[in-house]
Amino acid sequence: MSEDVFRGHGVEVSISDPDNFLKIMETLTRIGVASRKANTLYQSCHILHKQGRYAIVHFKEMFDLDGKETDITAEDLGRRNRIATLLEEWNLLKIVNPKQIASAIAPMSQVKVVRFKDKDKWLFESKYTIGNKKR
Repeated sequence: MSEDVFRGHGVEVSISDPDNFLKIMETLTRIGVASRKANTLYQSCHILHKQGRYAIVHFKEMFDLDGKETDITAEDLGRRNRIATLLEEWNLLKIVNPKQIASAIAPMSQVKVVRFKDKDKWLFESKYTIGNKKR
């Protein structure tokens, strides 16, 4: 692949079943960082589809792709990598280059996963929305 459509952002993944794209989108809304005060979960990652390729991308990487200032940290990238590996463990996707992330995977203690059946007990917040441009 000659062109880097993600410009070095995200973890490139492949999806064998087209139905998994929507499953991954929904699942990612339930994975992130939980508020200590309330049952609020802040979504960490999104799935990006561009030119027939897919990547799991931290929301701060999305800001960078949009040309906005961001303060992404190694901890953020480790959390992104953990989330990508979880999705692979759940057979929703395959990480294209596992060696790319092998040395930088955050512990599960840094990631909250809300089970689908517990969804109604939580408030979900996204700090980035793909496809919406604010004017």
